[in-house]
Amino acid sequence: MFDSVLVANRGEIAVRVFRTLRRLGIRSVAVHTGADAGARHVREADEALRIPSYLDIDAVVGAARAAGAAAVHPGYGFLAENTAFARACAGAGLVFIGPPASAIDAMGDKIRAKRTVAAAGVPVVPGRDEPGLSDAELEAAALEVGLPVLLKPSAGGGGKGMRLVRDAADLPEAIASARREARGSFGDDTLLAERFVENPRHIEIQVFADARGNAVHLGERECSLQRRHQKIVEEAPSPLLDEASRARMGAAAVAAAQAVGYVGAGTVEYIVSADRPDEFFFMEMNTRLQVEHPVTELVTGLDLVELQLRVAAGEPLPFGQDEVRLDGHAIEARVYAEDPARGFLPTGGTVLALAEPGGARVDSGLDIGTEVGGAYDPMLAKVIVHGADRTEALHRLDRALAGYTLLGVPTNVAFLRALVKHPSVASGDLDTGLVERVLDELASGGGVPPEVLAAAALDRMLALEPADGDPWSIPDGWRPGAHAWAPWIITPSGGEPVEVRVQGRAASARVVVGEGEPVAASLTGSTLTYGGRTVSFTAARDGRTLWLGRDGHAWALAEHVKAEGGAAAEASGDGVLRSPMPGTVLAVKVGEGDRVDEGQPIAVVEAMKMEHTVTAPRAGVVAQLPARAGAQVALDAVLAVIEEA
Repeated sequence: MFDSVLVANRGEIAVRVFRTLRRLGIRSVAVHTGADAGARHVREADEALRIPSYLDIDAVVGAARAAGAAAVHPGYGFLAENTAFARACAGAGLVFIGPPASAIDAMGDKIRAKRTVAAAGVPVVPGRDEPGLSDAELEAAALEVGLPVLLKPSAGGGGKGMRLVRDAADLPEAIASARREARGSFGDDTLLAERFVENPRHIEIQVFADARGNAVHLGERECSLQRRHQKIVEEAPSPLLDEASRARMGAAAVAAAQAVGYVGAGTVEYIVSADRPDEFFFMEMNTRLQVEHPVTELVTGLDLVELQLRVAAGEPLPFGQDEVRLDGHAIEARVYAEDPARGFLPTGGTVLALAEPGGARVDSGLDIGTEVGGAYDPMLAKVIVHGADRTEALHRLDRALAGYTLLGVPTNVAFLRALVKHPSVASGDLDTGLVERVLDELASGGGVPPEVLAAAALDRMLALEPADGDPWSIPDGWRPGAHAWAPWIITPSGGEPVEVRVQGRAASARVVVGEGEPVAASLTGSTLTYGGRTVSFTAARDGRTLWLGRDGHAWALAEHVKAEGGAAAEASGDGVLRSPMPGTVLAVKVGEGDRVDEGQPIAVVEAMKMEHTVTAPRAGVVAQLPARAGAQVALDAVLAVIEEA
């Protein structure tokens, strides 16, 4: 076994690999960029070295040699499926904890991979995959395959460059668009055409092979809950498959791995029609550990990272196929830095408070004080549970998500809770389009509850009460005969300002939220009694923004200031344009003093390769223009102020 291993990755995957290295007594080496100097994975490693980029092969290999590491674990993403990196490690005398470069190369090109596994007897989706097809040839191929057809880039994955075409008239534009995205994402615009499987389910098989010719599968994972081809929730085993189907798909996956001389952990992905579960078709093979590997670990009782290390060290697999057992059911939910209420735009910020649930496994690279920006993938953590059966696992996942609190960075946790409780998810009636179909009802969130707004206003009252208890210094609006109403403007992030009026003190008050009726309320610490109901929040403050968290929800309540004459309705039309996500200002399309129309583009903000155009909320004049092209901006940073002409 190795005495030291460098992990060529960051965040939750690096932390997760370190956990196994510590258990096995292996020295861990981290790499990091300047932005990650204070990251959790850096602190948890035995040694850490700075590199210019996680994609810099020479720097990563140089760091491994400088640290005296015997092997390199690539994690997933970055250089994990890069043949040049695997070869560079071998050339430097380092063991690459992954498959041979030849296997990565064979499976990295979708056209070549499809032909390789088809020759091994693995079912493939009917289609045309000749390299170098022109636009006209690709259009003819699509019609030959039959509509609906899926256009896919040969060189990459993650849903980038994929286009579903149902109408022949849409083919020319779909081909052009898919080529542009594939070229921009992978540097290769080669496309293939495949028959689109209606009501598709995404099911993948975990395979493992050693260098001695032994190969097994560890069952399947259901990954059909996706948004824009990105997985959200994964589970093992699939509620669709029976033992016979599992055995057939597993045997085909092992055959695919053996066809390319595979060694280590890999995943063979299939598309399966929900209407015909006896049919399955090869999609691709991921030549690395998967994000969702924990669900396989929980149902098999195996540590897949340990298996990777042992196989890479030349040891044989310690078990055969007949010894693999699946126990119970496991489900994983991915926590992303994104805002469902804003169309899932990327978010960011500083982690102000973090509470992870008991009774669940949480793979995370976060800690209090972690800065979440737009430079890397928005996945922050994974919440994984195990139950005796699927019903129990779903219930445990819902409770775990309810107990997960992250303040300072907007996330999708509340959305995940709504998703796992959806009737179709509960019944196992899944397909890859389900999330998109129910997106509006899941992402709406229903606005900010009145008790949250009341808690924010009472928090401001409480903060202003003097420590010495001097009754004449308490800002409760007291006057002879009665307490006056103290009006506060509470502005939820991304929402409209709301006027909240408070009569009395924080410990005993009446509160009116918006146009509602007076409600008896009190706030002690972070515990609120509102209308006879008592609830507790997790609270954190960031300047003039109060964050409150409860049951998987998190609310950022900004600029909760005392109203001075103007009502909340006036504030809602203030013409202030704020950045919908943290990122970089790519362009500013107006100048200070310009007249603009409602809906006119003002600025373009980019984060995580996603562009968002911010438009004028009303007609008027650009009175202030803090936005500057090339500048970094935070979530809700003021970009411009439009005043009435």
